[in-house]
Amino acid sequence: MLPRLVTFIIPMKTGDKNKAQKPHYYGHRQRLRRRFLDKGATALQDYELLELLLTFAIPYSDVKPLAKSLIARFGSFSQVLDAPPEALMEFMGLKEYSACLIHLVKACIELYLREEALKRQKIPSLESLINYCRTAMGGLKDEQFRVLFLNSQNEIIAEEIIQEGTVNQTVVYPRKVLEWALKHKATGLILVHNHPSGNPTPSAADQELTRTIIKAGQALNLTVHDHLIISRHGYFSLAEHNML
Repeated sequence: MLPRLVTFIIPMKTGDKNKAQKPHYYGHRQRLRRRFLDKGATALQDYELLELLLTFAIPYSDVKPLAKSLIARFGSFSQVLDAPPEALMEFMGLKEYSACLIHLVKACIELYLREEALKRQKIPSLESLINYCRTAMGGLKDEQFRVLFLNSQNEIIAEEIIQEGTVNQTVVYPRKVLEWALKHKATGLILVHNHPSGNPTPSAADQELTRTIIKAGQALNLTVHDHLIISRHGYFSLAEHNML
């Protein structure tokens, strides 16, 4: 008679079972969040900030490769924020919730800087104004022309997008600028437009437009305080260069 075979079942400890089921990135989200809360954004790499952001839209998944791929695809963390939602959703692994969250963060940053730079008081500093303009316009793919309207105390009372154009040209009609100035009862203007090319140096057309608006505004006692040209990497102030 053959001996009876006995099967021994060794029970797995609860801790071992959980360890076997945990993915390699288990706890990574919590550690990222804790590091951010304890030490701030400077304690994280750019891809880690984007990774932490994506965890709020993509549950139960390792989003580090996605964060790194997004930065590689668009060029930088800031360019990921500048990307339109439809471009983000073309990226594999990114759905509407994630694209909306990224776009929302950019909108919140822009609103924060706008309130700081444009609240009804004298402009706190040129730096704060430039920071807002670069956030709002520096990443745009097409040219955009804005005007900041000031009262007699040089407080910003309104901001208007006057015209939007193509990659390298925006046609601006001085009459339209003056109409908005009258509507807001402004006494001063700051002209702002962006150069998507990245070079903020004013063109001959930019300088001619500035002179035209200055001349047209004189009849209405409107003062053009500056014309700022914004790019992703810098800015050019015609007032700073005595070109008004």
